[in-house]
Amino acid sequence: MSRKNTQTRTRILTAAWHLLETDGTVRMSDIAKQAGISRQALYLHFPSRAELLIATTRYLDEVKHVDERLTANRAARSGREKLSLFVEVWGNYIPEIHGVARALMAMQDSDEEARNAWADRMHAVREGCEAAVDRIEADGLLAPGLDRKTASDLIWTLLSVRNWEQLRLGCGWSQEAYIAQMKRLAELTVIAPDR
Repeated sequence: MSRKNTQTRTRILTAAWHLLETDGTVRMSDIAKQAGISRQALYLHFPSRAELLIATTRYLDEVKHVDERLTANRAARSGREKLSLFVEVWGNYIPEIHGVARALMAMQDSDEEARNAWADRMHAVREGCEAAVDRIEADGLLAPGLDRKTASDLIWTLLSVRNWEQLRLGCGWSQEAYIAQMKRLAELTVIAPDR
């Protein structure tokens, strides 16, 4: 991709990000206008709105260096450590993407493209939960009565953006308290007692 195309793509993704955070909706015409290009030019880069929304969420991950943030998690020596680090990384990432997350969640009931974009991001979070659970199981620490899928379901649900909103915004928890309690609760949920 040429430098000019890369710059245009970045302007488009930045425009979509900004509109999601400020307006909560994204029409292709609004994004084109915000990016300073024609709708036709926008469609050359992103043939569909769904592709653009998914690319926008991935662009946030790139700009916010999610891969680098997950380095310690990926190198964790135990399931307990992997779970703790994943909760910390994802839990601290939620406030940074909350505007976009809130917009996509609000649109998903009536907008299939928004639903697909949000599902794409939540699939990535799910994979992080599964990796932690796999390591916990390999360490022989998985709580009795739980299988891999159920344990992953529980952690994934515990770490949902909605739960973060309820505890941080609804209950007034500090971010530090949220992280500490989610780590404790995640461990209590999936790791066998007395291990």
